Amino acid sequence: MDNTITVRNLVIGAGQPKIVVPIVGKNRVAILESANEIARMAIHMVEWRADFYEGVHDTASVVAILQELREILSEVPILFTFRTPGEGGKQPISGEGYRALNLAIAASGLADLIDIEVFLNEQVHEIIAGIHAAGALVVASNHDFAQTPCTEELVWRLRKMQAVGGDILKIAVMPNTLPDVLRLLAATHAMVTQYAQKPVVTMAMSAKGVISRLSGEVFGSALTFGSVGEVSAPGQIPVDQLATVLEIIHRSLD
Repeated sequence: MDNTITVRNLVIGAGQPKIVVPIVGKNRVAILESANEIARMAIHMVEWRADFYEGVHDTASVVAILQELREILSEVPILFTFRTPGEGGKQPISGEGYRALNLAIAASGLADLIDIEVFLNEQVHEIIAGIHAAGALVVASNHDFAQTPCTEELVWRLRKMQAVGGDILKIAVMPNTLPDVLRLLAATHAMVTQYAQKPVVTMAMSAKGVISRLSGEVFGSALTFGSVGEVSAPGQIPVDQLATVLEIIHRSLD
């Protein structure tokens, strides 16, 4: 079964995990400076973490910056993410505000993918349908900063993401022990080999979970997040180091 998706010219779900770099600037100048730096690097996708942006509640301003990002990044796919505080985000937002912002971004046509927290509220189905109707793709996500659930729960959450229409299925967890990391990797492999019809992305955060950001090609995780400057989540690795390790693993598996 082909579980890949293609975004612009990027095939996600085959071969090496594709490298995503978050932009986490607090203002327009910092955001665009990051974009210009990233545009000179060999990365596959950019995530704009809009919850870091101080003016994020002004939708017109967000769309204007996204237009500038699109011009700078050319054909590099853009993932738009407003992460809520409950899942590690930087600013509060109402349920209606979350819906309106993400649907406005989808309608702009400037973002290739939009991250939606699947377990946020009852409006998620409507938001995902609206994003798809506008022609964008959905990264269905869940982030647990307290623990690593059991294998069955992890697989259930990923299957739920697929059932509600996610185009990429993403889960990030906090490992409190090294066996937690092993459990996440086992759940990733189980999902990919038994249930997945879409690309799966998993990661264990913090220093304990670094191996999960490197071993995607072995266990089935299709994307990995690397840093250029400030990180957006614990345990992210600088892009140059990340690319080197991914290439070493890829050659050993080829």
